[in-house]
Amino acid sequence: MNTFLHAHGAEEEAGGLFSEVFMHGLLDTLKILPFLFLTYIIMELIEHKASSRAKLMLERSGKVGPLIGGTLGAVPQCGFSAMAANFYTSGVISMGALISVFLSTSDEMLPIMLANSVPVNQLLFILLYKVIVAVIAGFIIDIVLGAMGRKRCNINIEEVCEHESCHCGEKGIFRSALHHTLTMGGFLLAVTVLINLIIHFAGDGVISDTVYGKPVISHLICAVIGLVPNCAVSVAITNFYIAGFISLGSMLSGLFSGAGIGILVLLRTNKSKKESIVILLLLVLIGFAFGLLADALNMEDIIVKMSK
Repeated sequence: MNTFLHAHGAEEEAGGLFSEVFMHGLLDTLKILPFLFLTYIIMELIEHKASSRAKLMLERSGKVGPLIGGTLGAVPQCGFSAMAANFYTSGVISMGALISVFLSTSDEMLPIMLANSVPVNQLLFILLYKVIVAVIAGFIIDIVLGAMGRKRCNINIEEVCEHESCHCGEKGIFRSALHHTLTMGGFLLAVTVLINLIIHFAGDGVISDTVYGKPVISHLICAVIGLVPNCAVSVAITNFYIAGFISLGSMLSGLFSGAGIGILVLLRTNKSKKESIVILLLLVLIGFAFGLLADALNMEDIIVKMSK
C-alpha cells in the first residue's frame, strides 16, 4: 500500500513538474508568437527598404565610420554585423567602425522585448546608450590605432564580401518573418523552460539574490557568453533580464559583446587570428565596463522613472 501511494505521489509530482515547467513555458511562448511575428514583419520591411542604403553609407563612411557604423548597427537588420565584418577584412572600414557596429547590434533583444510589451521609451533609452558607447569606443580605437601608425591594406572586396549572408530576401518578407518567428519561438521555449526549472528547484528569490549579490561576476559572465555567435544567446540573456535574474547592466554587458553571426564571419574571413582575438577581447572589456557603469548609474531606475 505504501509502495502504491509512494508511486502515485511520484507520478503526481512529475505531472505537476511537467505542468508547471513545460506547459507554462509553452503557453507563455505561444502568447508571444503573434507579437513576435508582427515585429519580424516590420523588421523585414525595414531591412528591405534600408539594407542597400546602409551598405552604401558604411562603405563610404571613411573617417566617420564609427559614427555611421554605431548608428546603423542599432537598426534591426539581419546580417548587418556580418556585412561589417566582411568590409573590415576587405579593408573597406576601420577596426573602430567594425567594433562600433558590433557594439550597437542587439541581435534578438529588440523583437524579444517588444514581444514582451517592454515600453518603447525604455527600448529607445537602451538602444541610445548602446549607440553612444559604440560610437565613442569606435572613435577612441581608431584614434589610438592611428597614433600607433596602424593601417590596413586593402584587398579585393569581391573575395570576401559575400562570404556570409542571411539570404532572407530570397524567401520573401512573409516566409522570412515566419521562419524567424518559429526559430525564435523554439529558442524562447527552451529558455523559458530553463527559467521555469530554475524557479521550481531553486526559487526565483535565491537566484536573483545570488546574481545581484555578485554584480561584477554576472557582468563578466554575460560579456563572455555574449561572444557566442548564435542568436539564442541574446534571446537567453534578454529573457533572464525580463525574468529578473540579471540586472539591466548585466544584460547590456552581454548585448554589447554579442554581435551574432558577425563574430563568426570575422573569425572565418580575417587572416590575422591575433587581430581577431584582440577585437573579441575589446568587445568583452567594453561590454563589461559599460554594463557595470549602467548599473552604477542606476540606469534601470532612471528608465522606470522616465516611463511614469
